[in-house]
Amino acid sequence: MTDRWLIALDIDGTTMREDGIIGQDVLDEIARVSALGHEVMLATGRSVSLTLPVLDRLGITPTYIVCSNGAITLKRDTDAPLGYSREHVVSFDPTEVITTIRANLSTANYAVEDQDGLYRFTGSFPDGALGAASEKVEFDDLLGMPATRVVVISPEHELEEFLSIVSKMGLHKVSYNVGWTAWLDIAPDGVNKSTALERVRGLLDIPRSRVMAVGDGRNDIDMLEWASASGRGVAMDQAPEEVKAAANETTATDLNDGVARVLESF
Repeated sequence: MTDRWLIALDIDGTTMREDGIIGQDVLDEIARVSALGHEVMLATGRSVSLTLPVLDRLGITPTYIVCSNGAITLKRDTDAPLGYSREHVVSFDPTEVITTIRANLSTANYAVEDQDGLYRFTGSFPDGALGAASEKVEFDDLLGMPATRVVVISPEHELEEFLSIVSKMGLHKVSYNVGWTAWLDIAPDGVNKSTALERVRGLLDIPRSRVMAVGDGRNDIDMLEWASASGRGVAMDQAPEEVKAAANETTATDLNDGVARVLESF
């Protein structure tokens, strides 16, 4: 179709409720809008292994998927075992950033994701948070390995205290976002969902005026600002105020199938 849109959906708290349920209205609207010829894709902080099963639940096969907050872009490849292959990967050496954080958060837990989606971690993480591809190691084993993403959690800190500590660290040469809880996501310098989506948009030759992004978290701020510049940046109604400020539209909460409500406009 000549007037197709690029529609990028976050997963957790957006397409999927926090309890793991995807509303039937959301499923129906995603199927309907995809069938119209629009490019409905996922743009998530999740690793590849935690993203592809969601795609199967949605029943769509977009040309591209953005994972790991923009560090990994997958392309549809019917010859690949899971139907997608890595089209673009950006990595960095996490040594400086995790040693800096450790000096400020001595009891934090760390996980480093490599280009193949394997997490090597220290300490403990909630069940299922890293997916099945994970391996517990010593802290020094994390140093020097090419990383597409670093995750730091500090359960003993309240979110506001954690935000205060992180803001004082002076982290350089990386892009980072703090999640709903004391959870810090760190990506390669200058890499986020918006940088990956702009690259995908160019590859698909879709104008900036026909992009829409929907999200709810602080790691969606860049994506929402990017979409809002010429198209539609849509924040979920339960999103923090700074996330809503990055958008030019708001939809209903995840519990009220906000993704379905905004897709009804297509």
